[in-house]
Amino acid sequence: MGMQIDSSSAGGRAARVRAHLSGVPLFKELSAQEMDPIVGGTTEIPVARGDIIFRRGDSCTGFHIVVSGQVKLILVSPEGVEKVVRLVGPGDSFGEALMFMGKDYIVTSQALADTLLLHVGRDVLFEQIERQPVLARRMLAGLSRRLHALMGDVETYSMRSGVQRVIGYLLKDPDVRAGIPFRLETGKSVIASRLSITPEHFSRILRELNDRGLIRMRGREITVGDLDALASYRG
Repeated sequence: MGMQIDSSSAGGRAARVRAHLSGVPLFKELSAQEMDPIVGGTTEIPVARGDIIFRRGDSCTGFHIVVSGQVKLILVSPEGVEKVVRLVGPGDSFGEALMFMGKDYIVTSQALADTLLLHVGRDVLFEQIERQPVLARRMLAGLSRRLHALMGDVETYSMRSGVQRVIGYLLKDPDVRAGIPFRLETGKSVIASRLSITPEHFSRILRELNDRGLIRMRGREITVGDLDALASYRG
């Protein structure tokens, strides 16, 4: 999928990829000269909603960055039941750990919306890491933050009620403001899987919060009335 970027070309594609990469914290402080080989080893991948990006067992040859759209990382049981492991949005990345370990993918990834990805090739990245150890430090910092978030998820899903999980999800975005509507980033079934509850339970909790006046629902649009009141509700 996608086409190899020719960094020696003055074409718009290389410039566009360079601009996207420059906005990623990992590459933010690199000079144009340092960016050239990374741009040359990056592939631009448009993915339609519902398309599979890779499947469990596929070879991991680099890592992905989401430019626009949204991706879900899922585990699928032998019976075909999905468990959403992670939702990945614009500016975020996935696949770094397996790339470093030289392992095949252990999850399947699927686009939840029309999505634009960048795939940074492993070989060119490893070569640049040898030349610029700061890249390795930044990648380790990013992976450490993700591990910390994962441990927080384990605590949330094992020690908190379904109501508390849903409230935590609704309030996880620091940009959520009282009285200002926002849309659920994806379908209820996907969010429910991510929170380790059933879609029916998720819908019941939303109705409960709505009936108690803590939120107002209009389809996938939600408005929080009082952030502190919602955060302190225990059901």
